[in-house]
Amino acid sequence: MDSILVRGGGALNGQIPIAGAKNACLALMPATLLSEEPLTLTNAPRLSDIRTMTQLLQSLGAEVAAMQDGKVITMASHGEINTRAEYDIVRKMRASNLVLGPLLAREGHAEVSLPGGCAIGARPMDIHTDGLAKMGAEIDLRDGYLYAKAGAGGKLKGAVIDFPFASVGATENILMAATLAKGTTVINNAAREPEIVDLADCLRAMGAQIEGDGTSSITIQGVDSLHGATHKVVTDRIELGTYMLAPAFCGGEVELLGGRIDLLEAFCEKLDAAGIDVSETDAGLKVARRNGRISAVDVTTEPFPGFPTDLQAQMMALLCTAEGTSVLEEKIFENRFMHAPELIRMGARIDVQGGTAKVTGVEKLKGAPVMATDLRASISLILAGLAATGETTVSRVYHLDRGYEHVVSKLRGVGADIERISDK
Repeated sequence: MDSILVRGGGALNGQIPIAGAKNACLALMPATLLSEEPLTLTNAPRLSDIRTMTQLLQSLGAEVAAMQDGKVITMASHGEINTRAEYDIVRKMRASNLVLGPLLAREGHAEVSLPGGCAIGARPMDIHTDGLAKMGAEIDLRDGYLYAKAGAGGKLKGAVIDFPFASVGATENILMAATLAKGTTVINNAAREPEIVDLADCLRAMGAQIEGDGTSSITIQGVDSLHGATHKVVTDRIELGTYMLAPAFCGGEVELLGGRIDLLEAFCEKLDAAGIDVSETDAGLKVARRNGRISAVDVTTEPFPGFPTDLQAQMMALLCTAEGTSVLEEKIFENRFMHAPELIRMGARIDVQGGTAKVTGVEKLKGAPVMATDLRASISLILAGLAATGETTVSRVYHLDRGYEHVVSKLRGVGADIERISDK
C-alpha cells in the first residue's frame, strides 16, 4: 500500500495547474445515457473515480474512450442499454447512484445497487427516490438494490419536488431524469453548487430546456430526446481551494492556473480574515501569506455558496498553526473530523465535541507517521506535513487518487520536498 513522504520547512513558489472538477465530471458522464448521440467532455480530471464511472457506464452498454492523456472523454450510448448497475462497481463510489435518473428516464426502468465511497457519514438515497416517486416512479429496495420503474407508458412525468434539504446528488439525479419527462418539473430547495450549473449547461447543450440553475428553484421542461454535445468541465473548486492553502502553510507565493474567486467566495473571505492575500491574475489566482503567523478564524460548513465541507479538513490543518483559537462546525456530514486524531499526532491541539472542533494554534507542527481516513483527510495531512518540522509519512493514500491528480508532481513543481513510496 502506497504512502506519501513529506519533508517540511520550505516555502513554495511557482504555478499549479488546476484540473477539471471531479464532482462535476462524475455527474456529467451519466448524462451520456440520456442520448444515443456522442457526448464529449474536455478538461476532464485523470482520477480513479473517473475510471470507476467509466467502468460503470461500459457495464451498462455505453462506449467510453479517453483521449489526450485522459483529459478528453468521448461517450456514446447508441446501442442496447443494460439497466442493472452492479454492486461490484457501484460499491466503490457514491456518485455511481447518478445513473439512476438517466436510466429511468431513458429506459423506463433501472436496477441500481446502493453506493459506497468515503466513510464520512450517511448520504441517504431516500431524497433521490422520493423525488423520482413524485415523477411517477415505483421504487422498491430489495437485497441492497433499488428497483425502479416509471409509470404509465414507461415515461416519467413532470412534478413539483420540494427537497427537505439542498442535496447536490439528488438535484443532479432529478435534473437529468426531468429532461426527458413529460411536462414540467420544478425542483425547490435545489442545490446551487457550480457543479449543478455545469451539468445544466451541458444538458442545455444537448437540447434540454432548463432555467434557474444556480438558484434554489430549477425548472425543467421535458423534451422528447436529447442530442450529442461537447462540453468543458468546470474548474475543480476543491482542488483549487486545497492548493490555495499550500503557500498559507509554507510561505511563498503560488499562482493557481484556471482559478476563479467566484467558485470560492466564502472560502476566500476566511483566507483574508486569516491573513492570506488572494488576487486575480490573467491566468487564475495568486495566493500569498502576509507577514507572520496566520490568525485564528471560525468556520462553519454550509451548502454553496457557504464554506465547502470538502475544504474543512484542509482548513483545520492550517488553523493548527494559527495564532489564537478557532472553532470549526461541521454541518454537512457527521464523522468528518476523523483527521483530527492524526493532526494531534503531529502536535496539534484539537478538542472535538460532536460536530464542533476547537483548534488552539501551536507555533509549529512536527512530522509523524499518520494515516489517511478519507479523501480530504489525505490531502490535509500532506499539507500539514509541508509545514511541519521533520518528516511526515501519510499512509493509506489510495483515497488520494480518487480526487487529486498528480499531487506529488504538482507540489514538487512549486518546491515541495515530497515523494510517493510504493510498498510492493
